[in-house]
Amino acid sequence: MRTRLAGALLSALALTLTTTACGGGPQTDTPSARTGTSARPDRVEPLTDPPEPALPVTVRSADGERLTVERADRLVPLSGSLSEIVFTLGLGDRVVARDVTATFAQAAGLPVVTRGHDVSAESVLSLRPDLVLAEATTGPAEAMDQIRAAGIPVLVVEAATGLDDVGPRIGAVADALGVPAAGGELTRRSEQRIAAVREGVPEDGDRPRVAFLYLRGSASVYLIGGKGSGATSLIEAAGAVDAGAESGLEKDFTAITGEALVKAAPDAILVMSKGLESVGGVDGLVEIPGVAQTPAGTDRRIVSVEDGMLLNYGPRTDRVLESVVTQLYGGNGGDA
Repeated sequence: MRTRLAGALLSALALTLTTTACGGGPQTDTPSARTGTSARPDRVEPLTDPPEPALPVTVRSADGERLTVERADRLVPLSGSLSEIVFTLGLGDRVVARDVTATFAQAAGLPVVTRGHDVSAESVLSLRPDLVLAEATTGPAEAMDQIRAAGIPVLVVEAATGLDDVGPRIGAVADALGVPAAGGELTRRSEQRIAAVREGVPEDGDRPRVAFLYLRGSASVYLIGGKGSGATSLIEAAGAVDAGAESGLEKDFTAITGEALVKAAPDAILVMSKGLESVGGVDGLVEIPGVAQTPAGTDRRIVSVEDGMLLNYGPRTDRVLESVVTQLYGGNGGDA
């Protein structure tokens, strides 16, 4: 997962884990009635009037480099989030490859240029891209250096950490592709839809405590998110409290212990759908030491969101937020 989550996990996993594997599956949520989204839940919703890039443009990449983009006919976004932005801007027909985390339907037929979560420079270069779009966490560094050494422009975008990053990330991509007006339109649409969902968040009663757990049962990976996990902004937008961060967990992710879970005392647990599947569903989740002793475990109150959407903070974040709100307060236990 080429996001801030991936970068945080690298350091956390080095202490206690071996390898991990994650990937997105099809979403099962429904189109948003509240936000007016009409696209199928497994698809992104492009702008209705696809723009024509006005190039060349010179922009500043998040790595500090000034980057001149001459052409944008062959694009390789190296994260699911960046792929979503390109497709939603209406430029999906220019994308020639995808990262493993690009799980939406329009990208399904594209060749994958990552092995696990590592970029394959050879695969990228074989596609002769005009521009590669990468997260600040994309790696390995040797592969990215090899792509740059071949003369391919690489736009680095700051990793997403919360809802406030939606607009800046869309703007960074749109500016580099020579479609700033479309970027402004998509930012407004995305922010308006997020705001519409937030207006429907219940305000009565105590705010539920939600713990974000990162699970990969096949590799015995069980982590609880703390400050900087990337989930705090989403949890708070849903009218809840990030139980891990509030309980004093300073690291992005910490190995789950009974003591940590009891201290966090979550009323609900937020997980990625593949992670939940990897531990045997809700039945398996409550068998993890400490989970059954929490209010969330006792009530089996689990909020599940598809891996390829949860922390993207992009054009589909309103759908993610609405799914979290619906599951948290509606009690339907559905997946996004």
